[in-house]
Amino acid sequence: QVRLVESGGGLVQAGVSLRLSCANAIRPFINYTMAWFRQAPGKEREFVAGINWIGSATDYADSVKGRFTINRDNALNTVYLQMNSLNPEDTAVYYCAADSALQIITRSPKDYDYWGQGTQVTVSS
Repeated sequence: QVRLVESGGGLVQAGVSLRLSCANAIRPFINYTMAWFRQAPGKEREFVAGINWIGSATDYADSVKGRFTINRDNALNTVYLQMNSLNPEDTAVYYCAADSALQIITRSPKDYDYWGQGTQVTVSS
């Protein structure tokens, strides 16, 4: 079983940093491709960043490339999203997603079987 628990969201001012965490509370996810998605009000859920099971490959949406970093610690069953230089356009609910069948990082939410409950990130100008 997989149960993803996100943490680290909050209300911040533009320009500051936040780090989101996603832990699998039930079993090790060493074989899982992990990703972060976000969904703003009235918009579709969009891919933010992804990382393969060993952490050797990552992918980022163009809107966050150079500002956000995804990494994982398989020993702690945790994946992180370091978000720097936040701006109001980053305001959204951020979701952690996982899948054990993916061999590559994909950007479609439909490819991920497991989701966390989401954590709100609000960036004020």
